[in-house]
Parts: sequence; C-alpha cells; structure tokens
Amino acid sequence: MSTTLQNMTQAECLVMLEGSHFGHLACSNEGQPYIVPIYFAFRSRVAYSFSMPGRKVEWMRKNPKVCLQVEEWPSKGSWRSVVLNGNFQELPDDDVWHEERLHAWSLLQEHMNWWEVGSLKPDEVPPAYVSPHLFYCIYMNDMSGRIAMRTD
Repeated sequence: MSTTLQNMTQAECLVMLEGSHFGHLACSNEGQPYIVPIYFAFRSRVAYSFSMPGRKVEWMRKNPKVCLQVEEWPSKGSWRSVVLNGNFQELPDDDVWHEERLHAWSLLQEHMNWWEVGSLKPDEVPPAYVSPHLFYCIYMNDMSGRIAMRTD
C-alpha cells in the first residue's frame, strides 16, 4: 500500500474552493501565527466571511496578509487540500462597501448555519444598539493544492 501525491491544477483548486464552506484561516501578528475555523463562501477569487470582533479581526486589521486552507478526506488514506494566500478587507456597513457587504451576505446565507462560527464567543457579549458582527473578505493573491491518493 502506498500513497501518490499530485499538484492540483488552478481550475481544480477553484472548483474545490467554490464547493467548500468550512476552512481554517491563518493570520499573524508580530511573528506569532494564529489559526481559526471559519465558514466562508468563495466566488470570483474572493472568500467572504462573517465574524465577531476579537483577536482574529484585530490581527487582520494590523496585518492583512492571511491564508485560508480547506481540505477533504474522500476515503481512508486519501485527501486533497487547497491553500489560498490573500489580503483581508473588512466590509463595513457604509455606503462605500454596501454592495460588497450585501453580496457577501447573499452568498453566505445560501448555506445552513453560515453565521454560527462567526457569531459565537466563549464570553457573553453585552447587548448593544449596533451589532458588533462584521463581514469581511479575502482577496486572493495565489493558491495551490495537492491531492494524495492511496493505492493498494
């Protein structure tokens, strides 16, 4: 039994990103990496997501270079993974970003429970007149992917 490893084509990477809705977002601050699970929607080289304020958002505001990783395990010993490198862009609720924010919401809401990971916090958040939730996107710079296949 052995495993073969192949690079994915750019087209295969795009198809996988468009079909994925859960991944891991990596960011860094002052040389310290941080990785968190996120729900997202990917269209036209942009990954859209939703979050509460916190460490991830603070760090991405300081250093917009981020990485999104998705993976699938179709069978035992076989997997495929795509890594997207890009730049964080917050989508504030204002006139400049209104259309992009609506676009993000329209793509995300197509998937059940899209808001769960981004809206939950371990500590209770005090009520506010304005929701602390925010939308953001990751503009893709480059991507790569690999497929591992088990051969018996």
